[in-house]
Amino acid sequence: MPRLTASLRTQLVVGLAVGSLVWTAGTAYADKPVGGEAKPPPQGGSDGKGGLSASVSNIQVTYPSGGGGGDDKGGNLGTVDPDWKPPACWYEPAFTPEQLKKFVDTDSGGDVGIHESWWGKGLWTDHYRDGKPAENFDLQAARNSSAEGYKDYNLGKDGYFWRGVAPDPNASDSWDCGRIMFWVDAGQIPDDPNAPTPKTLAEYAYDKVKVPDTKVELKPEAKSTVNLPTWVWLDKGTFKDVKVRAELPNTGLWAETTAKPVALHLEPGTEDAEVFPASGDCEINDDGSIGTPYTKGSADKTPPCGIRYLRATDGTPYQLSASVTWQVSWEGSDGSGGDLPDGTFETTQDMNVQEIQSINR
Repeated sequence: MPRLTASLRTQLVVGLAVGSLVWTAGTAYADKPVGGEAKPPPQGGSDGKGGLSASVSNIQVTYPSGGGGGDDKGGNLGTVDPDWKPPACWYEPAFTPEQLKKFVDTDSGGDVGIHESWWGKGLWTDHYRDGKPAENFDLQAARNSSAEGYKDYNLGKDGYFWRGVAPDPNASDSWDCGRIMFWVDAGQIPDDPNAPTPKTLAEYAYDKVKVPDTKVELKPEAKSTVNLPTWVWLDKGTFKDVKVRAELPNTGLWAETTAKPVALHLEPGTEDAEVFPASGDCEINDDGSIGTPYTKGSADKTPPCGIRYLRATDGTPYQLSASVTWQVSWEGSDGSGGDLPDGTFETTQDMNVQEIQSINR
């Protein structure tokens, strides 16, 4: 059975600095192309092509409120904290003993760890059926520990074989989850720093939050006038809390991540403009609305949320940018919870501005 030698491990560690590597000794591979997001399979993290993929998670995502992401007039949040990242890797259940035996007997092609793949019997039968030890593949932490083998896939035992998952296997932190697939008794969570927690699921769900488009109401609607204010507002109910629930099957772990709209920020698209308030931040009112709708006779008044353009457009409209800040919090299955970094979502819309020499009222 082809395995990694110490010298080859050293070469791979050096190679990490220059990109993704593929080891093709026999039928074992030390890395693979990055896989994309996919719908969770019923078992085993299948890539949909008959293989076991470490870039596909079994985490199940639902949307208790705020929509399920099917509306194309919106998008995912961008975090305001440039240093925040969702989890790079974690471990999760992949197979029962019966499922693993069936997989090896009928397929046995795929990832036994995030950075170790095996096609053919080899490792699957030697380690998981015949009890032979195997090396873990943890170059980042340099543990290079040995994993004890299993007899006949642990048939008759109650539990799951767990395996590392990384949405981006090329991320440097994904090497922290370097153990090859290992056994955990039913109802247990592995004693490992990269075992999943409710917070792991909450951070995973953060990337799944989809918020609505932020096209704002304007008055005047079609064309603004130089030196006269343009009122900006959003009616109550336009923006509601978005809640995303992430559950990891066969663990009892879940978390709900909630995004709550808290402010609208305006950028007029030109330096020849004034915004109201001066910060450009229009807070959300108690009833969920933003700003105040324009009423007849308010043309000369200063809006609580709006823009005054000082120069007309010259055939090319200004790009008015409206971004909503969303406050993000979470709660988990063990009673834990807290805050995650605020998120933003921005859209732009055309603003044509005319110049009128005299206005009669």
